[in-house]
Amino acid sequence: MAARHILLVDDSCVDRLVAPRLLHTCNIRVTIMEGPKQALKFLDMEHDVQLILMDYYMPEMTGYDLLVEVQKSPKLNHLPVVITCSEDIPERIKKFLDGGAHYIIKPIKVANVPQLLSYI
Repeated sequence: MAARHILLVDDSCVDRLVAPRLLHTCNIRVTIMEGPKQALKFLDMEHDVQLILMDYYMPEMTGYDLLVEVQKSPKLNHLPVVITCSEDIPERIKKFLDGGAHYIIKPIKVANVPQLLSYI
C-alpha cells in the first residue's frame, strides 16, 4: 500500500520536526510548510495530498483562515483538514468543527494517528 500523504502547516520548528518523525514511523509521507501562504501555493500545484494538518496560531493567517481558503477552493475543498492547537477552548473548537475541520490538541501523539488516518 502506498504511503498516505499529509501536508503539515506549522510555524513552530519543534512541531515541524517532531510531528513528521512520528507520522513517518506510521508509513505516512509528510510535506512540511512553514506558513499558510506557502501551503496554498503548494496545494495549487500538488495533487496527491490526502489531508491537511495545520496549526491554529500562525503568522499572516490563522489555521481557521487557511481552512476558509481551502473550503472556498473547488480544487481543494474535498481535502480533510485537521487543526491543531495547544489550547482546549470549547468555543474555538466548535468554530473549527462548524467550519468543517477536525481538531487535535498539540502535540500530536501516536494515539492520534489512527484518528488522522480515519479522516482520509
